[in-house]
Amino acid sequence: MSNALTLKQDTMQLVPLTGSLDAYIASVNRIPVLEAGEERQLAEKLRDEEDLGAAQQLIMSNLRHVVHIARGYMGYGLPLADLIQEGNVGLMKAVKRFDPEVGVRLISFAVHWIKAEIHEFILKNWRIVKVATTKSQRKLFFNLRSKKKRLGWMNQEEVNAVARDLNVKPETVLQMERRLSGQDIDFSSTGSSDDDDGYYAPEEYLASDQANPAEQLEEADWHDRQFSIIQSTLNTLDERSRDILQQRWMQEDGQKTGLQELADVYGVSAERIRQIEAAALKKLRKAIEA
Repeated sequence: MSNALTLKQDTMQLVPLTGSLDAYIASVNRIPVLEAGEERQLAEKLRDEEDLGAAQQLIMSNLRHVVHIARGYMGYGLPLADLIQEGNVGLMKAVKRFDPEVGVRLISFAVHWIKAEIHEFILKNWRIVKVATTKSQRKLFFNLRSKKKRLGWMNQEEVNAVARDLNVKPETVLQMERRLSGQDIDFSSTGSSDDDDGYYAPEEYLASDQANPAEQLEEADWHDRQFSIIQSTLNTLDERSRDILQQRWMQEDGQKTGLQELADVYGVSAERIRQIEAAALKKLRKAIEA
């Protein structure tokens, strides 16, 4: 695509580096999710006409999914905004390569590309995240090499001298020396399954691949749509019908108010309350199945 770089820059600006991440997440969650037919039409338009407008629509409608996936990789000390940015890059790569003729939804195809970019970002930042996480460790990180008088491991006298100069504990100096002297670790575990040395490879910290992320996202979207439909339908009911449904089925403690109790409140028979309840439930089911 000739203007792919422009599209990338425009989309990446949606992730605030200095503003409110919550505002960004709220804004992408308000973007409508495309129906399967709409998604296919846009994908065909992008493929056949290189329409950047179609590409942008495909990207925008799936940004919420990137947020969902990125949340699964929190815990490395990396900002969520950065993880989302990298995931957005993967989404854009997936959109460029997506073939609507395959017959799958875009997000099912894009999950691989989104996760691949996030994995790469984590790998590039793995060591620096683990080397210096506290204020004293960061001080040591930037000063220890210059404070060392010779190559090789420091003796206790040297450790104590550096600790005094930098106003940190000797134990902290020794810990940082071990970290800076260590070798890069493999991303994948290479030891036998019965090794018990307390070492875990980075890949073992990544999100589990037991569940299908695409299915999880689709299920979450389905529940969101169902909730929205129910709320909209409840607002169309008269006040009495809405109250009866809420008292019977929507109590926070899970308890149901009895028919006779509601009958006493509204001055009608318990059978009449049951009829109103049945009519309201029928209206809800019809809206959900539409």
